[in-house]
Parts: sequence; structure tokens; C-alpha cells
Amino acid sequence: MKKQLIVLSAVLCATSFAWSESREDATKRLANAAQVLTAITTAPDKGIPLEVLDHAKCIAVVPHMVKGGFIFGGEGGRGVASCRTATGWSAPAFFTIAGGSWGLQIGVEGVDLVMIVQNQQGMDHWLSSKFQIGGDASAAAGPVGRHASADTDWKMDAEILTYSRAKGVFAGLTLKGNGISGDGDTNKNVYGTDDEKAILTGTVPPTPEGTTFLHSIHHAREAAAASK
Repeated sequence: MKKQLIVLSAVLCATSFAWSESREDATKRLANAAQVLTAITTAPDKGIPLEVLDHAKCIAVVPHMVKGGFIFGGEGGRGVASCRTATGWSAPAFFTIAGGSWGLQIGVEGVDLVMIVQNQQGMDHWLSSKFQIGGDASAAAGPVGRHASADTDWKMDAEILTYSRAKGVFAGLTLKGNGISGDGDTNKNVYGTDDEKAILTGTVPPTPEGTTFLHSIHHAREAAAASK
């Protein structure tokens, strides 16, 4: 019975995010991601420092990532990401995140997640459309507050800095073992192409709905600069 529960949880985790979204659902995802980024970056004394935002190569947001399970803990969600280009920030590309972790866990929780890609290697992983956190790319909790420049470890120790906002029974969020994959079907529904690299490198222009998320990136930096 225990083995069956573990297998079932693993299958659910792998397949829960396999279907494509309609354009309307994708628009909602963009709006929710913008709200999450604004909320996390403007949290009093807990926001993302200006130095981290200015150093970012890509910014990815997963609104309401699901974390939970019984015996086998699973994580998964749908997000959007934008990367720096020569002219600003790229159109937001859609992606999924899914994985699992062993441990005696009972409960389900929604976690708002922001991931800041900090260097070219991390950006290259993201542009590859499929990679594993902890295997291909390293991740660590990012510094919070008004200043981060005094502690340079965040620039060297991890390709991805993570920030999360959670409610429920789980105390923290471990992304090791989670896989990031391009949401090709949703990208195609929105942009007419499933080429995530073309979207994130600026070849594909943003849609009017996508500018909502891009505005949240600019507002996040303005808020961080104002708090210094």
C-alpha cells in the first residue's frame, strides 16, 4: 500500500501540469505573477534588495505553487519568466516546475515563488528550456532587506536565488530536484511558437497582456530603489 501511494503521488506530480492553458488562463497567470512579484519585492524590510534586481539575468515567478503530499511530498506549478536583452526585458515565457522530495509530510500548501537568475550560466540553463535545480543549476535562498552588497556570497554561491511567500503547515521550500520545463503548448497558444529561447532572447515581441508582468519588474526595481 505504501509503495502504491508513493507511485501514485509521483505520477500525479509529473502529470498535473502537463496540459496547455487557454489564452485567457495564460493572461490570468501573467496577472497573478505580476501581483506576486510586486508583493514579494515590496514587503517591508523583507523585500528583494536593489542590488539583486540590478544583477538579475532573468526573473521567474510561480504564483501559488502547490506543495504537499502524504509520505511522498510533491511540488509543482506554472510560472512565467523574462530575461534581459540588449533592449530591456524579453516577452514573458511560460514554464512549468515539478518535482518531489522524500519525507513524512501531510498537507497541501500554496507557495508564491520568485526565482532570480544571477549569472550567465543560470541564464543558459533557462534558455535550454529544460533543466533540474540542484542537478544542472544551483539554487539558494536570496538575501532580503534594503541592502545586499555588503555580503557578496549571493553573487557567487548560486545560479538562482529564491524568494517564497507561504501559508500553511510547511515551514520552508526546498527546490532541489525540481525540474523546470518550457510550457511549449501555452507559449504556442499565446505567441504562435513554442520556441522558449526565441521568446526569452527578445526575438518574439510581448503581447499587450505580457506588458503587465514586464511593468511589475520595472515597478519592483523602482520600489527597491526608493527604499534605499
